[in-house]
Amino acid sequence: MSLARRHREYIAALSGGSRAGTPAPAASGSSPAARQIQLRLQHDLRRLKDIKSVAAKIAAKRKILPAYHAWVDGALAAATPEPADEVLPTVMVWSIDVGDWGRALALAEHVLRYDLPLPARYQRDAATLVLEEIAEAALRDQARGEPFPLAVLEQVEALVDGVDMHDEPRAKLQKAIAAELARAADAAAAPAARALTERAIAALDAAQRLDERAGVKTQRRALEKALAALPPATDCDTDTDTAGATVPA
Repeated sequence: MSLARRHREYIAALSGGSRAGTPAPAASGSSPAARQIQLRLQHDLRRLKDIKSVAAKIAAKRKILPAYHAWVDGALAAATPEPADEVLPTVMVWSIDVGDWGRALALAEHVLRYDLPLPARYQRDAATLVLEEIAEAALRDQARGEPFPLAVLEQVEALVDGVDMHDEPRAKLQKAIAAELARAADAAAAPAARALTERAIAALDAAQRLDERAGVKTQRRALEKALAALPPATDCDTDTDTAGATVPA
């Protein structure tokens, strides 16, 4: 039996065992598959702790993660709160570290939906960690002149909407979103360029409101200059659905 199937059956037992007249396992450790994956995690955590280089740690995580994919996919397919253990939150964080945005965000949605706690070593709540780590990854790429998927940033924004957290991490996200909107505007024709530039300016204004030290004033002046150089909007442009403009993901 595959690890993913054993995991799905275990989750089903946890959620429905008592209704079927059989006691559910008291903890995730009572499942052989759960014990197996948790032992693997403890081994991999010790292995990573012995690596000093951040780049080497990320390379190691990239090699380690495929061993967890079946377990994680089983948990997501079950769509049931996972017992209190470290596997899913840790794989979520490692997926962020290696830039596996699709898996990271799928896990983040699951973790936030069921309010799963992060291991104490991460020292932040899940929503703040997801937002801040992805925003900082985007800002690092942008500082090197490299694009970052705007769709990922906007998905993070939607995912943590309404969650109470400090303003500074949200400012980082708005700054990163503004940079990608500005990049998209550079590649777009009017009127889409105007709409994208206006959205970028609005994101920078949001970042400034959230954190006065966000460092967006120079970027905002550049966007205001670019906006002024664009052809003025016409009545026809006003009716254009700019949401349909092509924006790189």
